[in-house]
Amino acid sequence: MTPRPIPNLNDPEERRAYRRELMAVAKPLRRTGVALAVLGSALILINAYWTPIPNVVTLAAIVTGFALMLVGIGVRTKYHKRRMRGEI
Repeated sequence: MTPRPIPNLNDPEERRAYRRELMAVAKPLRRTGVALAVLGSALILINAYWTPIPNVVTLAAIVTGFALMLVGIGVRTKYHKRRMRGEI
């Protein structure tokens, strides 16, 4: 399998296409991370106003969410570097 040509980021059309390609990389990881972080924040509010929830649960949701977001960002950055070197 031959690698694709390196995108010309000076051309607006190629830059737009590459941006769409890059946004699709690790999208489930990043979206799941955001969802877990928002869920953890919602659990904090639920804990404060309605029913007690163990703090470990809320903290675990927030920490896991941020970890997934960071992993997704790292995967996307690594993909970009490899793509610009022509390895992918």
